Amino acid sequence: MHQPPAAAVSEMPDPNPPHDPADDRAGRTVLLRGGFVYSPADPFATAMVVDGDTVAWVGSEGAADSFADGVDQVVRLEGALVTPAFVDAHVHTTSTGLALTGLDLGAADSLADALARTAAYAAAHPADRVLLGHGWDDTRWSEGRPPTRAELDRAVGGRPLYLARTDVHSAAVTTALLDLVPGAAGLPGHHPTGPVTRDAHHAARAAAYAAVTPAQRAAAQRAALRHAAARGIGSVHECAGPDISSQDDLTGLLALAAAEPGPRVHAYWAEAATGPADLERLRDLGAIGAGGDLFVDGSLGSRTAALHAPYSDDAGGGHLGVTYLDADTIARHLTVCTLAGVQAGFHAIGDAAVDAVVQGVRAAASTAGLDRVRALRHRVEHAELMTEESIAAFAEFGLIASVQPAFDAAWGGDDGMYAARLGRERARTLNPYAAMTRAGVPLVLGSDSPVTPLDPWGTVRAAAFHRTPAHRISARAAFHAHTRGGWRAIGRDDAGVLVPGAPADYAVWQVGDLVVQTPDERVANWSTDPRSGTPGLPDLTPGEPLPTALRTVVGGRTIHRPPNG
Repeated sequence: MHQPPAAAVSEMPDPNPPHDPADDRAGRTVLLRGGFVYSPADPFATAMVVDGDTVAWVGSEGAADSFADGVDQVVRLEGALVTPAFVDAHVHTTSTGLALTGLDLGAADSLADALARTAAYAAAHPADRVLLGHGWDDTRWSEGRPPTRAELDRAVGGRPLYLARTDVHSAAVTTALLDLVPGAAGLPGHHPTGPVTRDAHHAARAAAYAAVTPAQRAAAQRAALRHAAARGIGSVHECAGPDISSQDDLTGLLALAAAEPGPRVHAYWAEAATGPADLERLRDLGAIGAGGDLFVDGSLGSRTAALHAPYSDDAGGGHLGVTYLDADTIARHLTVCTLAGVQAGFHAIGDAAVDAVVQGVRAAASTAGLDRVRALRHRVEHAELMTEESIAAFAEFGLIASVQPAFDAAWGGDDGMYAARLGRERARTLNPYAAMTRAGVPLVLGSDSPVTPLDPWGTVRAAAFHRTPAHRISARAAFHAHTRGGWRAIGRDDAGVLVPGAPADYAVWQVGDLVVQTPDERVANWSTDPRSGTPGLPDLTPGEPLPTALRTVVGGRTIHRPPNG
């Protein structure tokens, strides 16, 4: 076990220099020394040299002396840990920024509290054309129900209001907002008094976000990217689409990310392709793939995830959720994308939705060829309710499972939302990361922010300490899935790891003990021994403080540094 002191990064010759923006420019050579460098090139590395935007060398403190006089800057780590920067593989950037800067009901502990917070927010924002909020979760409230439309109308004085549920697959809205949606009452998912789902929700969300000005949108995107950088995130995968955001939202985000220092943004556009011409929009928008939240189904919390067996808490009986895409549409999309050499993907949570994806990819492989399907690393977002058969199919077709361990931390356990929706026995089968890893299914980790927060170390902790012990994976496996895995998911095998020649995307962390945590003590007995050469990570045991980012660097350029840091 390594026991580094409390870390504080300093630079020679002045240990506490003022922050000079020139220090953040790319193109310099930098020696980081006197800490711990998480690298497969040297499990005991304490130093690293960065040349411009590339890692040039990783090694020991003694060998670092030979570099000290030939670099532009020396950073003394003073026991800090250097790791690859995290990749959050599923983010909604604008929505995240609006949640960070607007009405966040995630902390509301009752319906009454949520209504009071909503009323106070409305009073404090009299000029907003549409009031926006996020994060309510009726399963956590003593009242056990969402707000009614009449309650919200009273809370905001009859103004347009959109409040996304925590899973963003339904929303509580006011009458005034629905008045902005032509034909709202006739859309699937409309409810006369309660939250809207399905098409009615998509239309209400579009109307609400149409009221966001370009300046507000840019401010929200900037806030989200800065928040990500402050948590050691160097790249995000933006999951955009016509039912989620808009083309202007995506192009604006990519333009902002290109113009300002911050995390890299890799975008997906969720629109089903019926022919090669449909893929031209990807190039116009700057997206790298036709996937992300291309909805096959909805969510468990909103009872719209597609299931083979009914929801356990459905008062009406027999409710199986919602299916947006059938296997034929899925197969056509995958075939078009595969033949064009474009990565595809889907949002699938329930077992019926996952099976529809498997059926579709099997048909696509028979047309386009198994090798071509596997080579493109098609993705499935969430992939929560898996069976042995679907896990085997993911491995067979090389499907990437883009998963969110914080979902289990928030809603798992015998008394959580999953158990309420599915019953305890079925809920315990959700998110089987260990079985997927053993089968060879590539995992990549993300937050689905704002559904759960941008919190990469918390995400790694949630995977390593899954509420169902049989589904736990090692902290090291989860960390790799949240760093190198995110790069591999976009076809880059040379990034997300600190070795010579890799992109200089890294984070510096203030940490306590460095340990090796595995779900099986028989493995831990050897792997935690220094002789094993397994590099340590921060102690992520629940209750232990998570690491603090002292610096985040992308392409050799600092994108986050705390004040006076």
